Amino acid sequence: MSVVKLKVLKEEAIKLLIRIINTPSLSKKEKKVSYLIENYISKYGFYIKRKFNNIWTENTNYNKKKNIRTILLNSHHDTVKPGKNWETDPFTAIKKEDKLIGLGSNDAGASVVSLISTFIYLSNLCVLPYKLVLSITAEEEISGSLGVRSILPELGYIDLGIIGEPTKMKVAIAEKGLIILDVISKGKTGHSARNQGVNAIYIATKDIEFLRNFQFDRKSKLLGFPILTVTQIKGGIQHNVIPDLCSFVIDIRTNELYSNEELIEIIQKKIRSKIKPRSLHLHSSFINTIHPIVLKAKLIGIKTYGSPTLSDQSIMPFPTIKIGVGDSIRSHTPNEYVLISEIIDGIDIYIRLLKDFQF
Repeated sequence: MSVVKLKVLKEEAIKLLIRIINTPSLSKKEKKVSYLIENYISKYGFYIKRKFNNIWTENTNYNKKKNIRTILLNSHHDTVKPGKNWETDPFTAIKKEDKLIGLGSNDAGASVVSLISTFIYLSNLCVLPYKLVLSITAEEEISGSLGVRSILPELGYIDLGIIGEPTKMKVAIAEKGLIILDVISKGKTGHSARNQGVNAIYIATKDIEFLRNFQFDRKSKLLGFPILTVTQIKGGIQHNVIPDLCSFVIDIRTNELYSNEELIEIIQKKIRSKIKPRSLHLHSSFINTIHPIVLKAKLIGIKTYGSPTLSDQSIMPFPTIKIGVGDSIRSHTPNEYVLISEIIDGIDIYIRLLKDFQF
């Protein structure tokens, strides 16, 4: 594929992103945008596979007689619901000079179109020393069961995942995981006038006060300590009844030095209330700093770091990095935007990272 064609791909990427923004794709409601993206990729001759609102395809320009390795390019097309204080319609792309405004422009539409352009470009080169799989998936914003998790068994063995999220095209070589805990404090009802019973709210608040000052021991060089935050609380049925139940929620951002199960066990031993984890599958991610993709990134001047934000990396049981167009600080904010120049540069960086890559 010629340089002129790459220029065309970049121009098409901007047009495609505008169409993606103009097609509402809230989590679980991505059907229209998935067909929009499928139709665009299909026009280049790729066979698209589909499950739910996830689509994926593969390149063919690799030596099928050799046992070569596979790289997954993945990003998501779903968005959060728009918050208040938008100055424009979040579902209408607004182009202002270099800025493209609209819901999902930064997270993660810009990475979606950049990875698609990169995939098409690389798939039209001479024989690659690896197989490429491109997947654009759903429900990332809610860690849903019908997102990338539902298709991982169908993608085949993956040796490396490259996850498109807004990182300013830096490489996240580690990412914090997430545990959400529902916690129940149990007491005994009684009349408040007689101060009878055992107040479950007091049990909960004592535990919460302990957790407020608690810190884990193991500090990651890239991700720091795990962060624990109590984010919700609910208790009581009416003003004159001492409550026998109080519930609260704990949000934990994990590092790679603990398993999720170990963190829960540590906390349960410290508090009286009983813990019930909502899920255990959103793990912290970490790739070896001497992995060939990390070395290639450093060779071409890409900075590496540890990311505090969660992505679909957390459910991928193979080495991954996170790198994408835009800035995470703009995600989920009113008037979300991405720069067109960031997309153009992002495509170039993806290609430089992968074009001559060797495991």
